[in-house]
Amino acid sequence: ISPQWMNPGDSVTLNCEVKESSTGWRFSWYKTVPYRAGLPSLLDKSYSVEPLSGYGTTEESYTLSPAGPTDTGGYVCRAVRGDPVYYTDYSEPQFLWSGVSLRISPNRTQHFTSKSLSLTCDLKGNSTGWRLMRYTETGVKSGCSPNWGSITGSTCTITSTDTWDSGVYWCESGSGQYSNAVNITVSGGDVILESPVHPVTEGDSVTLLCTHRNQPHTNPKADFYKDGVLISNENTGEMTIPTVSKSDEGFYKCKSDQIESPESWVTVRDMERDAPFTVERVLVEACRQRAITST
Repeated sequence: ISPQWMNPGDSVTLNCEVKESSTGWRFSWYKTVPYRAGLPSLLDKSYSVEPLSGYGTTEESYTLSPAGPTDTGGYVCRAVRGDPVYYTDYSEPQFLWSGVSLRISPNRTQHFTSKSLSLTCDLKGNSTGWRLMRYTETGVKSGCSPNWGSITGSTCTITSTDTWDSGVYWCESGSGQYSNAVNITVSGGDVILESPVHPVTEGDSVTLLCTHRNQPHTNPKADFYKDGVLISNENTGEMTIPTVSKSDEGFYKCKSDQIESPESWVTVRDMERDAPFTVERVLVEACRQRAITST
């Protein structure tokens, strides 16, 4: 899919490729829907598929022009030729997302109480019609209410964070588009772990930083843990994974001066196969994190 992240008015092109291709193929194009009995489905039944209007083409590409809010979601293709007819498998689903993203400042998932935190629904060109959403222990709330923060343009600023500001945040439009989602933890303790806000890609270099509330500009010695197991002792207060892989995905925390940070989930994804970190996926990891913390 190109582009995979769209802005209003964009034309989006779907391309289908057959391994060791030769002539004579006809291509079919589908949009994914939640699995439903009676509809064609992918092999693992993760999705059912519905054909696009005029979906059969002799070309290897199909254009959505202009793509709109209802076009966000997953797409697959397959090819057919011959007599008797031969069908390929369905392709792996590829996902088309709106061009809006949620930006966090400071850019980290863990934050100290009594600090400023800004959240911006960032859409290239125009953020009109988007609202900030959050899911906390008290349920889903929208907007940037006076008892929550102050709004300037598309940015909501919490001037003095508290632990009840912890939750899953995302941006949402009235027509049903969603941004990425971020699980934010606000800690009343003296140590936090600075980790990537968004999923990291296999092969990237990732640095985790252990930060003290009262020593924000120094990096004292720290221990780093993954899924509760000590994995590194660092004299500089930071740990770098030079080339991350899927096995590095998990819950991380740090300990410095015998003070532990909260845990945060680090997601590692394959750009060619994995969808962005959606609201539903972040909520699942947030629930897992809360369950682990409770026990």
